[in-house]
Amino acid sequence: MENNSIYDIAVIGGGPAGMTAAIYASRAGLKTIVLEADAPGGKLVKTFAIENWPGAKTVNGADLAWSMYEQTTALGPEFIFAEVIDVEDHGMLKSVLCRDGSSYKARAVIIASGTVERLMNIPGEQEMIGKGISFCAVCDSAFYKNEDVIIVGGGNSALEESVYLTRVVKSVTIVIRRDVFRADEVIQNKVLANDKIRIIKSKLPQEVLIKDGKVAGLKVKDAKTNELTDIYAKGIFPYIGNDPVTGFAEKLGVTDENGYVIADENMQTKVKGIYGAGDVCRKFLRQIVTAVNDGAIAVQVAGRYIENLQES
Repeated sequence: MENNSIYDIAVIGGGPAGMTAAIYASRAGLKTIVLEADAPGGKLVKTFAIENWPGAKTVNGADLAWSMYEQTTALGPEFIFAEVIDVEDHGMLKSVLCRDGSSYKARAVIIASGTVERLMNIPGEQEMIGKGISFCAVCDSAFYKNEDVIIVGGGNSALEESVYLTRVVKSVTIVIRRDVFRADEVIQNKVLANDKIRIIKSKLPQEVLIKDGKVAGLKVKDAKTNELTDIYAKGIFPYIGNDPVTGFAEKLGVTDENGYVIADENMQTKVKGIYGAGDVCRKFLRQIVTAVNDGAIAVQVAGRYIENLQES
């Protein structure tokens, strides 16, 4: 189903970068559409407590996402829930194609589709997703009330979610590949001070243990001795990184070998009229504040690009 309207800007992704882009575009009088495959807010909705958002000592991620969504939609851009599968460059116009058969035309496209959680890629993982393997502590913690759970990963997200889980579960075992954490010192200190959390270092996940069709634990291998150990738990939460959602942009040639969008300081890719914003971009720091920064810059530059198109 083709939408015959021509938009000034099509924003792919409704996370902080995408919604910021839509806010700035709408305020500038640009006809804007936002295409989001899931819930608005991206990873915000999976984060219990955010403590580095300026102006708020602590804010719940889902609450912040909803606030952004209400502000965005109040300004009037179209917000469509659809999965983008392809973007075509036709020079002055771009076509955005969705899995449901719908398509949209725009003068400029901002890719703000974010990232998805990386899998452990071990036996038993795929079939246990939703049956004991979860990627959202905030969403699924209630399923593990007074149970033992495992978190795999040593970054900020892993440690932050481990602290949150202790409010509900019996115990949390953190499994990390190395012998040191990657997380900020402040969250490390919270973990180390929590007697419901134990830490197992230098261990590599090998297999998800299954009993009666549900997760029973995790088999790990010592990175130094190769010794195998079983850790018993009812739930496993992998927090081992993310991969960019950019399959739809592959033909444009704007991504690197890992799938991240290559954009300059103006968020412009090598294709005129195609911009990147947020975690989907190749960058050093992926945070909410950097995502909203990208969205604002992308719209300003795209707006000037559109003005030049109309004058030519």
